Amino acid sequence: MKVSECMTASVETVSSEQPIREAAQFMLRADTGALPVFDGGSLRGMVTDRDITVRAVAEGRGPDTPVRDVMTDDILFIYDDQDVEDAAMLMSDRQVRRLPVKSREGDQLVGIVSLADVSRSSKGEAAAVALGGITDPGGEHNQSQES
Repeated sequence: MKVSECMTASVETVSSEQPIREAAQFMLRADTGALPVFDGGSLRGMVTDRDITVRAVAEGRGPDTPVRDVMTDDILFIYDDQDVEDAAMLMSDRQVRRLPVKSREGDQLVGIVSLADVSRSSKGEAAAVALGGITDPGGEHNQSQES
């Protein structure tokens, strides 16, 4: 199965200039824990509920802190025509639960694929691979392409 067949296509986004309070409110409304960050029409990063907790709240930053100060830059992504198993392996290797999905044509964001999406699409096999890597102690734990 291809990522395009199981991803969530309707994606809420934020800009890097928006305050983390607004990002958290978007997450609440969309019932998600991660948002792609756009500037000038380009994908610049991802911000997660964990980023807000660890990089802002735990460090004493206020709710008006710009998303750019807590987001992860140079994010990992997957293309919509790749197999779900590829998404599961990438999630496992990098210990992430969500990946932005881009189209090869136009290199545009077309959705997000989550561990839950992978689980539903593969009868659990690919999700078991991803979950095994995600839950291992240590590891990368980040969206960054640089490691």
